[in-house]
Amino acid sequence: MPTHPLVSHPSLDDTLAWRDGAPVSARAFLGDVMTLAAMLPPGGHVFNACADRYRFAVGLCATLVAGKISLLPPMQTPQMVRQLAAFAPDVFCLYDTDACPVDLPGFRYPDGLPPSEAPADVPQIDAAQVMAVLFTSGSTGTPVPHRKTWGALVQCMRTAVARLGLDDGRAFTLVGTVPAQHMYGFEVTVLLALQGGLAFSNRLPFYPADIREAMEAVPQPRVLVTSPVHLRALLASEPTLPSASLVLSATAPLSEALAREAESRLAAPLLEIYGSTETGQIATRRTAQETAWHLYPGVRMELRPGTAEDDDPTVWVCGGHVDTPVPMGDAIERIDDTHFLLHGRKADLINIAGKRTSLAYLNHQLNAIPGVVDGVFFMPDDAPTAPHAYGVAAVTRLVALVAAPGLSAADVLRALHERIDAAFLPRPLLMVDALPRNETGKLARDVLTALVAQHWPRNARTSNKPAMRFTIPADHPALPGHFPGHPIVPGVVLLDHALHAIGTALGQSLDACRISSAKFLSPAAPGQPLDLTFETTASGAIRFSIRAGEREVASGVLSAPTEGVPA
Repeated sequence: MPTHPLVSHPSLDDTLAWRDGAPVSARAFLGDVMTLAAMLPPGGHVFNACADRYRFAVGLCATLVAGKISLLPPMQTPQMVRQLAAFAPDVFCLYDTDACPVDLPGFRYPDGLPPSEAPADVPQIDAAQVMAVLFTSGSTGTPVPHRKTWGALVQCMRTAVARLGLDDGRAFTLVGTVPAQHMYGFEVTVLLALQGGLAFSNRLPFYPADIREAMEAVPQPRVLVTSPVHLRALLASEPTLPSASLVLSATAPLSEALAREAESRLAAPLLEIYGSTETGQIATRRTAQETAWHLYPGVRMELRPGTAEDDDPTVWVCGGHVDTPVPMGDAIERIDDTHFLLHGRKADLINIAGKRTSLAYLNHQLNAIPGVVDGVFFMPDDAPTAPHAYGVAAVTRLVALVAAPGLSAADVLRALHERIDAAFLPRPLLMVDALPRNETGKLARDVLTALVAQHWPRNARTSNKPAMRFTIPADHPALPGHFPGHPIVPGVVLLDHALHAIGTALGQSLDACRISSAKFLSPAAPGQPLDLTFETTASGAIRFSIRAGEREVASGVLSAPTEGVPA
């Protein structure tokens, strides 16, 4: 049976890891692995929850040497832990915190492993041995296991080392902001070092200052392994950054602008990695310079007919380290045998009023608005529908959550109207302090659902519209004469602004509409912040209100012209 060595460093004296600034040789690492392997309790499955990347790696390899299998779930929720226990009743948790973080039998990583002699020869592992089982969520919410054999993982890493340009003999050190339990972090911050003759940092920095400090704690050449969320925060918060030799990004689409800024600020090329839990990494691109992805050598994409559940053709990936053909959940456009374009998740494709786009595209446009710190579009499971103005067919309502401290909802909506079709404008757009992303920068659907429910009442005075703030400047040409010494905003100016703002939000002109009623309840002063809210009714009419704080200034009803919808 073919075998592969546990580590591939040319010399066991080469540095394999950096622990808080101190180098650890491959020899010392193997000694720790063999010591821990002999100490592991009975049980064929190990949930490796170690937060320190060095301890995680030692635990991972000790589990492999001991003939056990590592279980790596995407989260540590009680429900997930119960499902793990059902999948493998003999599972125990390997942890390095004060107490076991989950409700499983636990084995704490020893604070100081007893000294042990490294083996005379590097352990050889059977290529067919299952090293780890990673999980993805199925359509029912039950985790779907994906078994990873040692041989397939080694083949993938050897291909990746060459593709990423890390095989030139230099002693690269990997600094990762993503956890090792995630497929991306598992491959690129641990396995890549073991099989590429590289080193990795034990730290898991999250905040920008911690990322900078972790980079500074290891020598050049260093590789920053990160995600778009961490990268955006790093560039926005740290005025000066240590240089890198390479930057790697995955877990979410990366914009060309962010990639260019990262290359400039970190003085290094940036490569984006594409893959999945099922396939591992299969393609890269240099996002600052190209849009097409390059498949790894030996990996193929095949277009196959759709199924009864999804009649659209599906791209399947096979070849190379992908042992069994895998259907991809992404909308992929093949260019040739080795290149393709990615148009987002198939599940993210949406159709509103006969127009198609993807949530990934909308998110890209939202986050490209100056002043937006973070933002996401969201389609709730129970997305409300409402008749469009003037009785047009009902449309599904997208929601957007936006963190933009210096902007109002109206500011963001106006900027979005310049970037996306009006059919996809969010209704409502909810302003939040921050988005609760997880360690890899992703947003769980249940978390978004709860966040929308939390903020909807606070942000939206009406059923489907957020407040839009505006002011009428003191030098407005309609103000002279209204009234000298005590200026107030004329009612016609308020109505004109309401028509324009509502039309912009709906993506259509309201010039031909009728003002069924209008009431001016209290004066508005120039320069005073005013909030406009509106809602559409079942008949297609639009009710609106203008307030100054808690005081109502004006209200009215707009209805469709008798001749029909304006062109």
